[in-house]
Amino acid sequence: MATNDRFDGYSVNLYLDEDGDWLAHFVELPGASAFAETPEAALNELAVAWEGIKESYRKRGEAVPVAPAKKDYSGQFNVRIDKRVHRALAIEAAQAGTSLNAIIAQKLAQSVRHNGQH
Repeated sequence: MATNDRFDGYSVNLYLDEDGDWLAHFVELPGASAFAETPEAALNELAVAWEGIKESYRKRGEAVPVAPAKKDYSGQFNVRIDKRVHRALAIEAAQAGTSLNAIIAQKLAQSVRHNGQH
């Protein structure tokens, strides 16, 4: 999987499908895909499709979606969880002598690293 400026920061997955065709698609926009007989041709077809998708958004007066890798993030979001999980995390944080936010941030960072994300 690669992120490419040709595709405005979207991640592209490229693989050989069961029919022997190369399929290229955006990881973050699974509906945007193209296929061809070679990897290069599939990427070229995806580029054509992406230009068409962007034009479609513009014609409807809508903003073209920004790739998650290109967005600015505040570092804050709200999550609703089961109260038992909340309690267990609060206890774990207290036992570690840290805040609930710190314990959750640590667990999320470990999860992201474990899944190979940046």
